Amino acid sequence: MSMYPIATLSNPTGRIDFTNIPQTFTHLQMRIFGRYSGAAATTNMPIQFNNDVGGNDYYTHWINGDGASATSSSQGPITYGYSFLVGGGSTANVFSSVIIDILDYTNTNKNKTMRMLSGYDANGSGSVRLTSSAWFSTAAINIFSVDIGNYWATGSRIDLYGISTSNATGA
Repeated sequence: MSMYPIATLSNPTGRIDFTNIPQTFTHLQMRIFGRYSGAAATTNMPIQFNNDVGGNDYYTHWINGDGASATSSSQGPITYGYSFLVGGGSTANVFSSVIIDILDYTNTNKNKTMRMLSGYDANGSGSVRLTSSAWFSTAAINIFSVDIGNYWATGSRIDLYGISTSNATGA
């Protein structure tokens, strides 16, 4: 398996649209080091593909742990998949780490899935979440959007990678 950088954004602002994504990889991976600058302690981070903003084509399931308890939930159909970010209502200068895998993003024979691992440590408190989202469309993904409005804290960073697998091993 090999990873190749596609795009990097330092100090993003507004809705982030990765467009014209190369269709030459097996999977995509987005890595986010980010913080929501709004007043909430955490916020959902909406994710959409191919500007699919009008349909209710997404389903999301998650499990969350904070060291004292675990919670889980699901939503759908909804207009986006989502992960979460720590926000301005949490400990100052704490950022979330988020890894989002988009599997088989070019395969037009199946719906698309994302698996996301996100979390933050706030000096003894914090949270970790495992999320799975499905986009019920067989279209190849060529636009990947992340939207928390103009609430990206200074110091946030987003990296998008393409992942190629070996024909011999599948790894």
